[in-house]
Amino acid sequence: MATQPWDSLQGNFSDCPNGSLWIWQVFSECAQDGRDVASVVLGLLSIVCFAVASFPQYYQACKTGIMDQALSIYFLTGWLGGDLLNFIGSVLADQLPLQVYTAIYYVLADLLMISLYLYYKFKNRSRSFSAPINSVFVILLLGTVSTTSLLGRPVPPSSERTRLFQGRMLLSIKTDDFGWEPFTKKEIIGFVIGSISSMLYLLSRVPQIYKNFKRKSTSGISYSLFALVMLGNTLYGVSVLLKNPAQGQSEANYVIHHLPWLIGSLGVLSLDIIISFQFLAYRPRTPLLLEERDALLGRQEEPLDS
Repeated sequence: MATQPWDSLQGNFSDCPNGSLWIWQVFSECAQDGRDVASVVLGLLSIVCFAVASFPQYYQACKTGIMDQALSIYFLTGWLGGDLLNFIGSVLADQLPLQVYTAIYYVLADLLMISLYLYYKFKNRSRSFSAPINSVFVILLLGTVSTTSLLGRPVPPSSERTRLFQGRMLLSIKTDDFGWEPFTKKEIIGFVIGSISSMLYLLSRVPQIYKNFKRKSTSGISYSLFALVMLGNTLYGVSVLLKNPAQGQSEANYVIHHLPWLIGSLGVLSLDIIISFQFLAYRPRTPLLLEERDALLGRQEEPLDS
C-alpha cells in the first residue's frame, strides 16, 4: 500500500498530546485547546476574506469604467510590492504549501487589478502616466527575477520544515527541549522581509487617502474591497493574539516576535477606517436629500423677503 503524505505527521502526533488531529494533519500545528483551534479557524477565515476582496473591485471597474481615476497607482503598486515580499518571505521561511499558494494567489490578484487599471488608463487616454507606469514595470521586473530564483531552490523535506499556520505570517518559529530558540539566519531574513512588506501595506494606503481627499469622491471604488480587507486584517490580528505561545516562551516574547505582522495588519486596519469615513463623507447625495435641503433653505429665506 502506498504511504499517505501525512503518515509521517501522524507518527509524530505523540508530540502534541490532547491536540486536534485534523489540524495536525492539515497544518502540522499543535492545537491543544480552544484558543489554538480558534486561532487556526480565524486564520483560515482571514485568508478567505483576502482571497475574495478583489472581486467587488473587478466588478466596479467594469461597471463604471473609471478605475484609473478612482484608484491610485501607488496604492496598487504598494499592495503588489507587499504581496510580492510576502510570497518571497513565505518561500524563504519554508512555510506550508497552503501559505505559499495563497501568497501566489494574492500576487496574481494584484496583477489582474493593475491590468484593469492600465486598460482603463489607456482607454481613457489620461496624461501624466509615464512615471507610474515605470514604477509598475520596475516592481514587476524585480518580483519576476526574485520569484524565479526562489522557485529554483530545492524544496527541503517536510520533516525539516517549520509548520506553524498563521494566515499571512512570514516568519517561522522553532522551539527545542530547552525552550525558546532565537531566530536562525533564514528566519531573520524572513523577519526583515515581513517588516518591509508590512510597511508597504501601510504606505500604500496613504496615496489612496490623498487621492480620495483631492477628488472629494470615492466613486469608482468598491467599498467591499476595503471592508473585506478590514475584516481579514481583524481576523488575522485576533488569530495571532489568540495563539498560545510556544513552550517556554512568554506572552511578551511572543508578541514581540509577531510585531511586524501585527503592526501591518492592525495599522492597515486603522488606515482603512479612515478610508471608510471618506466613503461616508463623500457619498453622493440623493435627489431627495437635495430637494429637502432646498426646501429648508427656501423656508429660512421667506421671512427675509417679507
